[in-house]
Amino acid sequence: MKIHIIQHDSWVEPGEYIVWADRNGYEVSYTKCWKYESFPKNADADVLIILGGLQCPATTLDECDYFDAASEKRFIKMYIDAGKVVIGVCLGAQLVGEALGAEYEHSPEREIGPVYARLTEDGREDPFLKHMPDVFYAGAWHNDMPGLTCESKVLAKSDGCPRQIVRYGKYVYGLQTHMEFTHDIIVKGIQNSEDSLSKSENERFVQSKEELLSFDYSEMNEQLSVFLDSMIGDYIKHKNIAGGNCVIRGKSKKHKK
Repeated sequence: MKIHIIQHDSWVEPGEYIVWADRNGYEVSYTKCWKYESFPKNADADVLIILGGLQCPATTLDECDYFDAASEKRFIKMYIDAGKVVIGVCLGAQLVGEALGAEYEHSPEREIGPVYARLTEDGREDPFLKHMPDVFYAGAWHNDMPGLTCESKVLAKSDGCPRQIVRYGKYVYGLQTHMEFTHDIIVKGIQNSEDSLSKSENERFVQSKEELLSFDYSEMNEQLSVFLDSMIGDYIKHKNIAGGNCVIRGKSKKHKK
């Protein structure tokens, strides 16, 4: 299994995603946007993970000269069209929606820190979220949320954001939530964006630096890993069925390896 990760900024790290990949012995490659790296020409990996960032899908090259939203959306669409696993996180979720023609939107409320999220009816029926409790902690650090296509399903929501997890296709998911958060990521987030923790009186879901640092993120990390294992297991099973058999004179035969 090969994993490709798009990382927009140095401190917005993959967290539990890379822990999960290392634990399973998967090969990991990166496009590090802040280093002005180009996207690969082909969808060679099995899984594409698009991380978050301080940008939004409408951010222009004049505003951030290493963030090329148009090129990134084309790259994401190539992976979707190839039938690969595609997981967008926060900004990444918004870019996945936009790659499919659904414009991102502002979230009703700003959220920073762990918030209570709830599975919807579609979420409870999702084959890869069966392990999730109806109510769970979801990491957050955002102002926006992904758009919806006609075919997409909202799988989880919170009081401040009605689109915490969105399914766009069998193996295409947008996670506005940061289930990958670790203590180290939070420390770096505070160092690089502490001004975002300032809040007005009516902002209910922006937590303090002390609250962010004292929270134990291990449970949401475990829930993310179980979700990933479930989806990748299904992907591998169907990939082997599709790639491991051929029909010769009306009979099914396995390719020799």
